[in-house]
Amino acid sequence: MSVAADQTDDELTIPRAAMNKMIKELLPNVRVANEARELILNCCTEFIHLLSSEANEICNQQQKKTINAEHILMSLDNLGFGDYRADAEAVLKDCKAMAAKKRRKSTRLENLGIPEEELLRQQQELFAKNVGVHSSCGGCDRWYINS
Repeated sequence: MSVAADQTDDELTIPRAAMNKMIKELLPNVRVANEARELILNCCTEFIHLLSSEANEICNQQQKKTINAEHILMSLDNLGFGDYRADAEAVLKDCKAMAAKKRRKSTRLENLGIPEEELLRQQQELFAKNVGVHSSCGGCDRWYINS
């Protein structure tokens, strides 16, 4: 096997560090030989290739351009892994919930750490100050920019 082909195979696998972390989390009190880790890695990679290829075929049959979660679930059924469908649907539901929660957390107001009521009070205070400044200069017809 050439070096280029070997690099391509490495690029198409799950990172070893990620696989080692999963093994350690799932089997904390079990030693797993390097050869077994490599086998697990290769099996996982092959499974992902098989599943994604089947999902791609389903996607093409439906004349879609993007593989979606339903294509993956159908692939599980088509390939004889229907027993995993319920687990996959549960994981999908959890992922969607986490993504929604993350979107809600990423709003600027929540990141400030200031309660919404306090922000509203500060906004009203600024509006009141601005109205006072604006009325003291004679109104809108007196606004200008110093150059």
